[in-house]
Amino acid sequence: MSTDEHLDPIPDSFILQPPVFHPVIPYVTTIFGGLYAGKMIMLQGVVPRHARRFQVDFQCGCCLHPRPDVAFHFSPRFYTVKPHVICNTLQGGLWQKEVRWPGIALQKGASFLILFLFDNEEVKVSVNGQHFLHYRYRLPLSRVDTLDISGDILVKAVGFLNISPFVEGSREYPVGYPLLLYSPRLEVPCSRALPRGLWPGQVIVVRGLVLKEPKDFTLSLRDGATHVPVTLRASFTDRTLAWVSSWGRKKLISAPFLFYPQRFFEVLLLCQEGGLKLALNGHGLGATSLDQKALEQLRDLRISGSVHLYCVHC
Repeated sequence: MSTDEHLDPIPDSFILQPPVFHPVIPYVTTIFGGLYAGKMIMLQGVVPRHARRFQVDFQCGCCLHPRPDVAFHFSPRFYTVKPHVICNTLQGGLWQKEVRWPGIALQKGASFLILFLFDNEEVKVSVNGQHFLHYRYRLPLSRVDTLDISGDILVKAVGFLNISPFVEGSREYPVGYPLLLYSPRLEVPCSRALPRGLWPGQVIVVRGLVLKEPKDFTLSLRDGATHVPVTLRASFTDRTLAWVSSWGRKKLISAPFLFYPQRFFEVLLLCQEGGLKLALNGHGLGATSLDQKALEQLRDLRISGSVHLYCVHC
């Protein structure tokens, strides 16, 4: 496919912002599409041993003067006898009443994974997989379009994702997802063992970037006898996505074609009784049928095609 070829537009909610690796601090970036309920931002890094404080600001704009409003100010403080986190909102150049959260789960010299999960009325924050705090919005979430990170912090990766569509409601953190560490770029083709097969509730996560001139993308699940009962295949020739059965029968998936050149993507497969549910870029796209015995006999996940892979979890 030529990159000059006309591509049909994708709904904004289907477009994911690529992850950022090892940004220089201070770091300011636009949040593609702004913030909305169901959006998540992950921050992976290390707190330096000499750290006094750092802050993560979700801003309404990025101008320097006057300073933009800050809808959510998240600032861990390590220089006091009892380290804590300050949360606040800046409006019209004035800070509002701050909220202090003691018992911070971040440690000097230690790695961390922070997840900001944006709900309808509040943002929830987890640290290393454990819920830490929640903060009710004082400014409309729809105004936020900029992320600003500064202070004593070493950032390894910033991820921009949507909540898993497999979670019932948005009141709790997804189980087993999305608290995953980004990895350095993985080799393609890529293979992952499934020593116990698949069981109800297990989620397979694949994140990556489509190459500039893509040809194909294939995700297949194989059993111990090297049969391939499940294959997900994207065709860049006719821009279709389909399930392919072990005997070659194709079942087209009705959805916007998301595997565009140089765009980030996320594939989720949720194992349930009777088959696998599929989600792309945070949107559920139906399921394929497979009996439980066949799911338990799966032993290998293989991914190939015109992509860079950043995360494969199963």
